[in-house]
Amino acid sequence: MENLNVVVALITRDNDYQAEQAAAATEAAARLGAKIQVIYADNDAVNQTQQLVKIIQDPIQRPAAILVEPVGTGMPQVAKAAVAAGIGWGILSRQAEYIPELRRGNQAPVFSVSTDQEEVGRIQGKELAALAADGNILYIEGPSSSSVSGLRRSGLLSAKPTGVEMKTLKGDWTERSAHHAVKSWLGLSTSRNLHIRAVVCQNDAMAMGARKAFVDLTEQDREQWLKTPFIGCDGVTKTGQEWVRCGYLTATVVTPPTTGLALEILVKAIRMGAAPPANTLSVARAFPAIEELAKRRAGSFPAAAGRA
Repeated sequence: MENLNVVVALITRDNDYQAEQAAAATEAAARLGAKIQVIYADNDAVNQTQQLVKIIQDPIQRPAAILVEPVGTGMPQVAKAAVAAGIGWGILSRQAEYIPELRRGNQAPVFSVSTDQEEVGRIQGKELAALAADGNILYIEGPSSSSVSGLRRSGLLSAKPTGVEMKTLKGDWTERSAHHAVKSWLGLSTSRNLHIRAVVCQNDAMAMGARKAFVDLTEQDREQWLKTPFIGCDGVTKTGQEWVRCGYLTATVVTPPTTGLALEILVKAIRMGAAPPANTLSVARAFPAIEELAKRRAGSFPAAAGRA
């Protein structure tokens, strides 16, 4: 296993879950005796494609496998090029329709390790239902090009109370993007006429960015907004879960990192000479438990007004 070199291609450095992905990959590589190179696409799908094509085409730095969390699409053409070059291909945090076809007749491991993203959205819908039965919510989602965004939205829509109406803003998974989106929205006269019952974001970084935009308001407006429940997602132990404990967020959804599990599957497949499962699912969970949220109501949570 000393010669097993793996490229781990992630979306951005500017995100706590991506940092957790990198840390999980580093820990697993040390435990398994593999060597990894972690690269980041800086939230740019074209840049990510170019990075990987360059690696695939360079015989000197060609790895045994690539584990990639795509910025946009699942990059089927890049995947085909990798497998044709004898490089294993693992998709992180989502599934790809081309995986079964690419597995046929190829010896290189091809697989995905994902969280049930639609279930993640359903959990957020249940968290919301425990806090508000009707009214308006502010919903901040990731890029339209990301399948994760669509699946989490679909899950939320299937589980949210029918009386809840959504005002949707766009971010790019970073705190900065949500801060900018909410600040721009607050500048609209129409935003002041909506009584927002909760702020629901597709990850914790954007939830904190949204919160920061409200912290920047005048004292009177700030106090009112910070009584609003904030729901995030990803639930990294030292960030998302800690922000819930401190009262900055009301709830989150814990989605375990997929890199460590993917590396274990890859090493086992190469060591055993057998094809790995086409897709392996990690299990998401509400934090805190839905039952605990149900005991409380919107507006009853402590507002840590001094924290962005």
